[in-house]
Amino acid sequence: MQNPFKLTRRFAILGLLLTAAVSVASSFFLSRFMVQNLLRQDAIVSMEFVQSVVDVQQAADYFTGRRAADRNVVEFFTRIAAMPNVLRANVFSSERTIIWSSDPKLIGRRFDHNPELEAALGGKLEVSLEDLRHKPEHVALNGQHKSIVENYLPVRSNGNVIGVVEVYKSSRALSESINEGLQLIWLSGLGGGIFLYGVLVWVVRRAEGIIQAQQASLVQNETLAALGAMASAVAHGIRNPLASIRSSAELNLEHPADEVRDASGDIVDEVDRLERWVRDLLAYAVPESGEPENVRVSQVLDDSLNGFASVFAKRDIHVSTDAVQAGITVRADHALLTQVFNCLLTNAMEAMPNGGEVRLTTSLASAGRLRVSVSDTGIGFTPAGLQNAFVPRKSTKRTGLGLGLPLTKRIVERFGGTIELVSRSAGGATVNVELPIAR
Repeated sequence: MQNPFKLTRRFAILGLLLTAAVSVASSFFLSRFMVQNLLRQDAIVSMEFVQSVVDVQQAADYFTGRRAADRNVVEFFTRIAAMPNVLRANVFSSERTIIWSSDPKLIGRRFDHNPELEAALGGKLEVSLEDLRHKPEHVALNGQHKSIVENYLPVRSNGNVIGVVEVYKSSRALSESINEGLQLIWLSGLGGGIFLYGVLVWVVRRAEGIIQAQQASLVQNETLAALGAMASAVAHGIRNPLASIRSSAELNLEHPADEVRDASGDIVDEVDRLERWVRDLLAYAVPESGEPENVRVSQVLDDSLNGFASVFAKRDIHVSTDAVQAGITVRADHALLTQVFNCLLTNAMEAMPNGGEVRLTTSLASAGRLRVSVSDTGIGFTPAGLQNAFVPRKSTKRTGLGLGLPLTKRIVERFGGTIELVSRSAGGATVNVELPIAR
């Protein structure tokens, strides 16, 4: 036998892996974008500051290197080196030579193999967050810093690059902002992934529950279809013999001998019981043909009670009604709804073999629905009986077929209603039928 496909379990595993992968990937790329964007924005601010100072002081000729010892040049570059968090500032001429540095040892040196410098001389802003390593331009930097922000800031005059200011900044302050942003991104990615995963699992579990319910309904419908075919054949086969038996028994009752009167009465009772079985079988086997219409509940209850008036009187069963809302109309079929309450009244009667009381009440339920309750003072239901009450062929009565309540449930649900069975601890049972009110 093939194992059932467990949708929720498979989705939980695959969904967890995919959600985790998407969350990690999105957080990773968003983190990289944030870091690069923060570094670049900081470098742009520094570049614009340097360029504005050059433009205001008309210091373009300072980058030629011919006035390196000039006091104004030294003060100018010293002001640039005094920007916040700057560890070192180097000024390159267009010939790639350091014409000024906050570290005097580097003045006059030339670094030929420096791709970032080449790109900056080409007019491109170069930004990087680097660990300190043995690069020539990193010489003599403060050993307390594990990483630095390295910016190559091109300086222009009349649209041409005349030099480059290389700035080494401490990454401590910027790293704090970056770490806070990274923490927020990863927490958001984690929280969003968990939320999305939970919602998807809930949706899949609900879908699986609906699918399982539909599968169970299909199985039940197939079972009931087979039962219906059998019931239809049996019912049609025994109705005529039952009619003959009843006719013979009635003749005996009209001209009885004392010794056959009781037996004839038993024949009539048993034939009536068989007739009810046949009626239930046919009702359950044949699809309901009624279409929804506006039905006045009071008329349905009156029709059902009138049909049981004589048998209730014979069995000492009293009926009380509190149907103040019975004049309301509901969406149903009159004949089928009458069949529903006939079934409920029959069950109530059979639960009170020594007499009792049947009470019918109506009330307004929530969301535009009418509740009709049928209560009796009979023997009630056991827990097992309550559980199997609407399962076909699970009757708790010795003389029942177990089709009445399942048929009732099927009819009520067809018209968008619900049916509930309650067994009272003090004895008896109540059946609550809710139907949508006609608009």
